[in-house]
Amino acid sequence: MSNTRPNANLRTILNADLPAELYAEAVGQADVAISITDLKANILYANQAFERATGYGAEELRGKNQSMLSNHTTPRLVYETLWARLAMGKAWSGRLLNQRKDGTPYLADLTITPVHGPDGEVHHYLGMHRDVTDMHQLEQRSRNQKQLIESVVDMAPMAIALLDETGKVILDNQAYKKLVTDVGSREPAEVLIEALENQGAGGGRGNDRRKFLRREGEVRIERPNRPEPRWFSVSTLPLDVAQESADAFFGAATRRCLLLVAVDITPLRIEQEKARTAALKALLAEEEHASALRESLSATLYRLEEPMNLIASAVGRLRARGEGAVSGALEQALGLGRETLDDLRRLIPLEGQEASTSVNLNEVLRDVLSISTPRLLAAGITVEWQPAPVLPNVIGRPLQLRTLFKALMDNAIDALDGKRAVREIKLVTLPCADCVQVMVDDSGPGVAPELRLKAFEPFFTTRKSGSRHMGTGLPRAQQIAAEHGGGVELLDAPGGGCRVRVDLPLGSHAE
Repeated sequence: MSNTRPNANLRTILNADLPAELYAEAVGQADVAISITDLKANILYANQAFERATGYGAEELRGKNQSMLSNHTTPRLVYETLWARLAMGKAWSGRLLNQRKDGTPYLADLTITPVHGPDGEVHHYLGMHRDVTDMHQLEQRSRNQKQLIESVVDMAPMAIALLDETGKVILDNQAYKKLVTDVGSREPAEVLIEALENQGAGGGRGNDRRKFLRREGEVRIERPNRPEPRWFSVSTLPLDVAQESADAFFGAATRRCLLLVAVDITPLRIEQEKARTAALKALLAEEEHASALRESLSATLYRLEEPMNLIASAVGRLRARGEGAVSGALEQALGLGRETLDDLRRLIPLEGQEASTSVNLNEVLRDVLSISTPRLLAAGITVEWQPAPVLPNVIGRPLQLRTLFKALMDNAIDALDGKRAVREIKLVTLPCADCVQVMVDDSGPGVAPELRLKAFEPFFTTRKSGSRHMGTGLPRAQQIAAEHGGGVELLDAPGGGCRVRVDLPLGSHAE
């Protein structure tokens, strides 16, 4: 047989280099429990480690069958598999539940190898086993603890995820999996980490997320065409996890992972937002009232300047003709008129001084939508809300930015008169390389290309007489955008109608 030659070679080596008694002593003193049996599993030899493992002495074991060690709880199929393997002349490895002399059960990790004689036939079996009871208990304890921890993590109300050094999620719970529906096709962890980075002005865009810094903060995630965004209290904690590969055994090599925990605080923030929106609505109403007063007085002054200029021209002509009496009377009237105009200018309310801060434009637009809801419902206008889930913050004056987008929303609503079959407004926000872009599309008649620059002139309007606006909405919006280092542009909407695009830079430009 194929294994006859190796056995012969081994005997040759032993006879030439190793005394037989040394070989016997090595087997006898080995720390592994070793036994040799005949083909019926009767014990012919057992070493000292076998005696220690079983509690039986050599004389008690010799001639007895290996079955004396069985605890009689090992499934019958295990023994059937064992003997079938040995019958084929092949070794078998597995675990058996044995019993010591004192009745104590123990788990034996056993390997039985057929021993072939010079004729190639199997004459004996060599058995080697270790007591792995403690190891098994440790494995079970570890497995149970892992299962308990995973169950607790999976049932936790907060979203939990563990990311590897590439940013890939390697462990998560059910609460985390549910976030996928709120962030679309992107990985929720990526969105939450990006939102944390974007908390400051400019949002820290361009930072390498693989650095896995420790962070914590409150983030806001926008959801397309949903009535409310979601708010989370997010924490990230870098962890050093031991490498599992064999070559890292002595090197104590570790890899960097990141633990992400996100607690949904949306219900609390919704209640806070209701109170904040009510206060903001009152503040914007006051600002709109002051703006309307400024608009009315400015329009009045603008219209009175023309006759005053005509009177001044007439005074010049009369004086040239030598008609001093008439020119003097008109000049006196002109002076009184200019004094009156100066008095009117002093009555124009001054704009409040607002400090610049870090502003999320998604939040600004949400506020404008909330405030504009009554007008939208009354006009039967549907709104398509398509925000970027996460936007980098810009530096600006929050109230002025709300005034800007409120003016654009009012213009869009006014463009959708009741005679139009389709009345839709679409709001889109996009993060760009160095700015945030906002687009307000309406399905109205649009603005002709030759009027798009003129539309930004003060008091220019294409609305019918009697409109509550006097043509200062777009100029005011452009002025606010310019004060923030940005701009406003009129374009054709893709589906027809007008698109107003606003670009606001990420840096600090507001004065």
